[in-house]
Amino acid sequence: MKNTLEVDGVSLSFSGRMILSDIYLKSETGKITGLLGKNGQGKTCLMKIIGGILDKGSKSVRFNGRAVFELEGRTDLLVYLPQFNFVPSFLTIRRILKDFSLDISEFEIHFPEFTLKSEMKISEFSGGERRLIELYIIIKSKSQFALLDEPFTHISPMQVERIKNLLIREKENKGFVISDHMFRDIVDISDSIYLLNKGELYLTESVADLEILGYTRF
Repeated sequence: MKNTLEVDGVSLSFSGRMILSDIYLKSETGKITGLLGKNGQGKTCLMKIIGGILDKGSKSVRFNGRAVFELEGRTDLLVYLPQFNFVPSFLTIRRILKDFSLDISEFEIHFPEFTLKSEMKISEFSGGERRLIELYIIIKSKSQFALLDEPFTHISPMQVERIKNLLIREKENKGFVISDHMFRDIVDISDSIYLLNKGELYLTESVADLEILGYTRF
C-alpha cells in the first residue's frame, strides 16, 4: 500500500523576518524526497515543524488524506533524525537495536566493521560511527515516513554509499525526506527535489532548475 504525507500552509517568522511562507511539501512511500537550500534558509525549521518538534508557526499535516494534529509519540507515522545525537551514550549496540526491534545480524551484514562490537557502549565509538548507528535505526524503523536532517554528517564516503543503497532498498517500506549539505548525494538518490529559497519552496524538475533558482552549479 502506498502511503502519502502532505504538509501545507507552513509559515514561520522570527523578529519580523519571514522564514517559511505558506510551504507545501509531499512525500510518498516508495520515494526519496530531497530538500535542498543554502544555510539559514529554514530547512531544519521546516522538518521540526512537520515533526511537531517546533510548535511555532502554522501547518496542516495529512497522512493518506487525513489530518493529524498531534504527532508526539506517533512513531508509526513519522520519525525524525535530528542533527544532534539522540541515543543515550551508555547503551550498547545490542541493546539499542533490541529496543527498536531490529536484528543485530542484519546490521552487521550491512556494516561488517561493527562485527564483534555489539557489547560496546555508544560512548566508545567515534562521532561518525555513532551517527551511522542512529541513522540505521531511523531508516529501519517501522514508521511510514522518516525525516533525515543532515544524515551524512561525519560519515565516511564508503559508508555514505552503503547508506544510500540502504535508503534505496528501504524506500519501498517508507517515504523519506532528506536534507544534507552533501547535495550531490541527495540528487543522486532522490526521486523528487524541493529547493527552499527565501522562504519559498520550489519543486524542481532538473538540475538545471536548481541552477536557475541560484542554488548551485554542478
